[in-house]
Amino acid sequence: MNGRPLPCSREELGSLFLFEKLAPDQIARLCREGRVEEFAPGPVYEEGDEATCFYVLLEGTVVLSRRIGDYDVEITRSSDRGVYAGAFQAYLGDRLRQVYNSSLRVIEPARFFVLPAETFAAIMREWFPMAVHLLEGLFFGAKSTQEAVGQRERLLALGSLSAGLTHELNNPATAAVRATSALRERVAGMRHKLGIIAARPYRRDSLETLIDVQERTAERVAKATALSPLEAADREDALADWLDDHGIGDGWQLAPTFVQAGLDTDWLDQIAAAVDEDTLEGAMRWLNYTVETELLMNEIEESTNRVSALVSAAKQYSQLDRAPHQVSDVHELLDSTLLMVSAKIGPRVTVVKDYDRGLPKIPAYPSELNQVWTNLIDNAVSAMNSTDADGTLTVRTARDGDHLLVEFRDTGPGIPEEIRDRVFDPFFTTKPVGEGTGLGLDISWRIIVNKHRGDLRFDSVPGDTRFQVRLPLASADTDTTTATDTHETGADSGPEPS
Repeated sequence: MNGRPLPCSREELGSLFLFEKLAPDQIARLCREGRVEEFAPGPVYEEGDEATCFYVLLEGTVVLSRRIGDYDVEITRSSDRGVYAGAFQAYLGDRLRQVYNSSLRVIEPARFFVLPAETFAAIMREWFPMAVHLLEGLFFGAKSTQEAVGQRERLLALGSLSAGLTHELNNPATAAVRATSALRERVAGMRHKLGIIAARPYRRDSLETLIDVQERTAERVAKATALSPLEAADREDALADWLDDHGIGDGWQLAPTFVQAGLDTDWLDQIAAAVDEDTLEGAMRWLNYTVETELLMNEIEESTNRVSALVSAAKQYSQLDRAPHQVSDVHELLDSTLLMVSAKIGPRVTVVKDYDRGLPKIPAYPSELNQVWTNLIDNAVSAMNSTDADGTLTVRTARDGDHLLVEFRDTGPGIPEEIRDRVFDPFFTTKPVGEGTGLGLDISWRIIVNKHRGDLRFDSVPGDTRFQVRLPLASADTDTTTATDTHETGADSGPEPS
């Protein structure tokens, strides 16, 4: 937005801290190639617009703000002469996307010295070549360092998740192998028992009855309900007594299997009534093999389903077969992340899910949101594990106006007051050496605020720390991130005090 042009005063420019060391001919060039403009209260430029000018405040009050979600958040307010804003990294040229990454407005009539971005870049390279080289090295060096450490952070997270996934896969795989081995033994026992039955003079109708009882028992196994330990113990005692009373030896060995299958004394009475007394013990042991094979097959099915669920969760977490930006169910992302990091959470931390399942899907970058969830969960678990007490991690979702809220609440010791201003700073960490790079929250902030146009904030007291992520329910222009889109400084587009 252009203001009203005014004459340029060399004396006024030379009195500013920014230009006070310049020679008279340099001041003259600034006045010749730049301009002074007066702006009425209102916007000077808007975030995301092409960065065309470098602004230096001569008189008035300026406010710098950033767009977070649907809100403009004030970053800086200043009335100091000489503070500057705009395209002051124009000297980097086309190696950096030159856009304003904040908005600048004035709250009273104000005057600026305005220099076109191309002129500012040319003057910087001509007057301060060494400084430009140093600034370029500092900027791109810091950027490369941050990217390298960020990559290291992601690799460490991937290694941790791989170890956790291997551990989680090992449990059901081992259970399936164990159940398969036991099943082989039971099937061999059934073949042996079938041979004994075939060698005896059983009547045809008795065999038909035995087969019918076997089928009905197998069906009953599939419908068995879980019992409490006390209920199971009482039923085992009752079944063991029934078997002893009917002359079946070692009934105490058969009773636990029958109880697990959901059988009771009434069911055994039905079997006793359906077969001859001479065949009762053989029928019971035959049915025991039947029940054991059904239970073992159920165990194998559950184990393989568990493996399949873990692979599905890993696929959901990594988003390997999906577009980078898509409409996503936040709850699916949260569940897959919690499953992937379950080994790291450990037995001392109880996870509570407080989901609002009625929330709609949202446009997002799911793999990057999973990275945010991982970072926030990891920090919460680390905080709770730093104490001797057990902890609770509560993951809550809710609607907050036109945003979707995801909250991670832990019962750890809280964030000390003296470091709260540094929580989102890159490379700042409270973890022991070797356990954290200090980029988890910085990366999370960039993903949520810069890429999703959402909001990430926290509130902490001892025993109750809450990190809250707010994501827009509606689609937004999410791909406007530039190399200078940093939350920790804003010096590239914000008023700079003397």
